[in-house]
Formats: sequence, structure tokens, C-alpha cells
Amino acid sequence: MVESGKPNMVDYFPILRWIDPQGIRRRMTGHFEKLIKLFDGVLKERLELRRMGKASDNTSTTDVLEELLKMLQTDEIDEPQIHNLFIDLFAAGTDTTSSTVEWAMSEILRNPKTILVKVKTELNQVIGKGKIVQETDISKLVYLQCILKQTMRLHPPAPFLIPRQVKEEVQLCGYTIPKNSQVLVNAWAIGRDPKLWINPLSFQPERFMDSQIDFNGHDYELIPFGAGRRICPGMPLAMRMVPVMLGSLINCFDWELEGGILPEKLDMEEKFGITLAKLHPLRAVTTLVVL
Repeated sequence: MVESGKPNMVDYFPILRWIDPQGIRRRMTGHFEKLIKLFDGVLKERLELRRMGKASDNTSTTDVLEELLKMLQTDEIDEPQIHNLFIDLFAAGTDTTSSTVEWAMSEILRNPKTILVKVKTELNQVIGKGKIVQETDISKLVYLQCILKQTMRLHPPAPFLIPRQVKEEVQLCGYTIPKNSQVLVNAWAIGRDPKLWINPLSFQPERFMDSQIDFNGHDYELIPFGAGRRICPGMPLAMRMVPVMLGSLINCFDWELEGGILPEKLDMEEKFGITLAKLHPLRAVTTLVVL
């Protein structure tokens, strides 16, 4: 993700494509080869289990790989296509998920006497102290969901979303957008726009408590996953995994910043790239919650 987020001269001077002056394509090829080798091992392991009759036949536990293997048997897809699909899923789903959890934890630990206390209280009341959050618990953890929305508003995983292209010339807000123009939607700026949000730079989960605003693509002031027919297909997965991870970390452990750093002194500087990561990773000390 770091490599793909670097400015590439080839994008501005296509004639240099075959030279690859910065070596980005060469290094990316090496990264992809490592991933393909990893995925190929998983694929072959599952095929061997199926051959030995050990793979589950219970459709209720069927995973994505099992469905793809069924398509492989009917020639609807081939192995290189499976590898490339997994690369897309891996690249889009790991860095964004982990960075969102890190940003959320950072904001929570910046407010240990308010936000951390409130979310711990909610978790204790809803599922019990020290228990791991399950998917079925998410809908009942209202304040935790508000923390996630607030995190997505201030720290969208992809600040410029995915580039779009204008199919036909269009007039928008007094501007003429020519046909075939590339359009970047600045979700980061929208989430911090004082015309849309009161105290936009303040991390206040409470602002969503009595609000119908959600990030499903219908409320354009909060679109970390985009909107329309090409909204991020990983949104349903993220809305399950991130609250489970974040809630479990908070409920099962007690946290404090490493080195006795004061919460208000925590570095929140961002790092430039396709995804929005912290320039300086969060460092926190934890102890297991005693039941």
C-alpha cells in the first residue's frame, strides 16, 4: 500500500513506462509474486483436503474459497483469476481495517476520562465485562457504533476514495466537468467541512447518538465507502469486523499510552498515501481485564 501510494512519474509521462524510472513497477511485481505464492499454497491445501474428502460439505459453513473452487470446477473461473481476486481483497481489506482500528483507539485513548469510560460502561452493561464482542452484539452497542462513525468522518480509510471517470460532459455547481475527466472525491475534506459539521475537528461520538446519518452512501456528508452502484463492496465486512475488533480490545483489556504520555500530547499526524495511516504508530500498554 505504501508503494502504490507513491507519486509515479509514469502516470504523467507514459513514454517512460517501459523504463520504470522509480522502480515502482518492479517492486510491486515482487510484492504480488509473494502474495500469489501465499494464496496458491492456501488454494492447493484446500484442493488436497477436498480430494481426501475432508473439506466441509455443510453449506452453512461454506467460505469464499469454497465457492470459488466450485466455479473452478465448472470452468467459470481459473486459478490466476482467483489469485488476482484474493490480491484485491487482501490489499483493500487489511490496511484499511487495521488503520481504522488504530485511529479509533488513538481517539479513544486521547479521551480516557470521557469516551473510554462511556464505551467501557456500554460494553459492560450490554455484553458483560471482559467478554469478546460477537457480531450479534453490534446492533446493541450504540455508542461503539457512534465512535466508529466519528472515526470514519475524521479519518476515512481512503481520503480520496477510488478515482472515478466522467462518461459525459456535465455541469456541476457552476463548473464544467469535461468528458473522460478523472474525478477524486475528497472524503477527508467533506468530513471536516465546517459548513456540514459543528466543531468539525472535535471527536464527539455523541453527535451521532440522535442522528440518522450513516455511511451507507445515502448521506453525502459521510461517505468513507463512497456511494452509488460502485460503493465499496467491502463495507458490510468492515461494519462487522471493525466493531468486533475494537469492542473486544476495549472490553477485554485496560489501556494507557506508553511512556506516560499525556492524552492531549498524543501525536495524531497523518501519513500521505492511498490509505490514511498514522505517521507515528500508536503505542499503548495493556493489561488483561480481571473478571
